[in-house]
Amino acid sequence: MKIVCCPDSFKESMTAAQAAAALAAGARRAIPDAQCVEVPMADGGEGFARAIADALGARVITLPVAGVRGATVTAELALAGERAIFESAAAVGLDQLRPEERDIRRSDSTGVGQLIARALDEGATEILVGLGGSATNDGGAGMLAALGARFYDDAATELGTTPAEMARLARADFSGLDPRLAGVTIRVACDVDNPLLGERGASAIYGPQKGASPEDVDFLDGVLRNFATVAGKMDVQETPGAGAAGGLGFAFLLLGASLESGVDLVMETVGLAEAMAGADLVLTGEGAMDRQTLMGKTLSGVARLAAAAGAGAGRDVSAGDGKPAGGVGGGKPTGCAKPAGVPIIAFAGKLGEGVEDLYEHGFVGLVPIVDRPCTLDEALAEGAANLENAAERALRLYVAGQRV
Repeated sequence: MKIVCCPDSFKESMTAAQAAAALAAGARRAIPDAQCVEVPMADGGEGFARAIADALGARVITLPVAGVRGATVTAELALAGERAIFESAAAVGLDQLRPEERDIRRSDSTGVGQLIARALDEGATEILVGLGGSATNDGGAGMLAALGARFYDDAATELGTTPAEMARLARADFSGLDPRLAGVTIRVACDVDNPLLGERGASAIYGPQKGASPEDVDFLDGVLRNFATVAGKMDVQETPGAGAAGGLGFAFLLLGASLESGVDLVMETVGLAEAMAGADLVLTGEGAMDRQTLMGKTLSGVARLAAAAGAGAGRDVSAGDGKPAGGVGGGKPTGCAKPAGVPIIAFAGKLGEGVEDLYEHGFVGLVPIVDRPCTLDEALAEGAANLENAAERALRLYVAGQRV
C-alpha cells in the first residue's frame, strides 16, 4: 500500500516535515509494510520556505538583514542548486514587534532586498519567495533600494524608503538595479488578489492589522499612489496581488516577477503530483481545519491533486494481494459513495465550523489528533506524538473498513 503523507505545518507545534514523519510513523504501526512517501507541504504563508527546503534537502543559511524598523535580525535563506527560497516575513515579519512597538510609517522592506542580494551572491538563477505576514506598507521601496534603486525629493535629495520619507517622493531612478536580476526568474507565492490602492488595496485591507490608524491608512494609500505615479507604473498597481505584503507584490512586479498561487507553487516545486502517482491513500493535515480550508490553502491543493491521481486506488489494503476490495476503490458495494481519485484522511488540532464541507472533496476522514482533555500548551508540546497515535488509529479503522 502506497501512502503519501503531505501535511502543512501545525503552527507552534510541528514543522511540515515533522508532521509528515509523524503521519508516516503512525501509518507504519498500523500497516508495517506500507510504502510511506513524506512530502512536507505549505501554501504561501508561514512555513513556505521550510517546507520546500525540507522536501528538496536544501542547504539553509542564516544571515543578518534589516528588520521592520531597521534593527538587525537573523533571517533564513534556503539554497537548492541554483534555486533560492525564502519568506519575506523572515526579514520583515509582523511577529518581530509587539503591538505597542509598531510604527508603520517608519517601517520598510529593506531586509527583503538584502535576502535577494544574497541569493544572487550565491549564484541563484531562480528565486522563490513566500509573501505574507509582513509588518510593512512601503510598496516594496526598501526592497528595491537594497537592490540599487534610488528615490529623490523635488530638491534632488535622496530619500529613505519608509512611508514617512517616501511621502516626499518626486523622482525614482531604477537604472542602478542589480544587473544580475535580468538573469533570474523570481516566482512569488501570493495568495491574495488585492490591488495596490483603494478600498481593497494594501493600506486599507492590511494596514490596520499592522497598527495603522484610519489617518495612517489615508496617508499610506496616498504615498503608494504617488509612488506608482512617479515610477510610471499606474498600470501595474491594478494587477491582482500588487497590494500583497504592504505593496511588496507591486515591487516584485516591477522586477518582472510572477505572482502565483502559493500552494500550486509549492506542489510543483516539491513534486507532489509525481509522489501521488499510484498512491492508495493520502494523509494530510494542519493545525486547524474549517470551511475556509478549501479556499486556496494547502489542503485545497492536496485535494485537487488527489482527485486527479486515482490510478493506484482500489488495491486491497488488508490482504496486500492486489485485488479490489469493498468500499473505496471497487469490489462489492457498501452503500457509500465512492470518492473520486485517491481518498484523503486529514488530521488537525482543531476541527472548526463548516469542516464537514471537506467530505465533498475527496476527504474520507477528518480526525482531531488530541485524545484527551488538556491545555493548549500540552497539546502543542505533544503534537507529534498525538499525530502519530491518531494516524495509527485512523489507519486501523481504514483497513478494517476495507475488509467489509
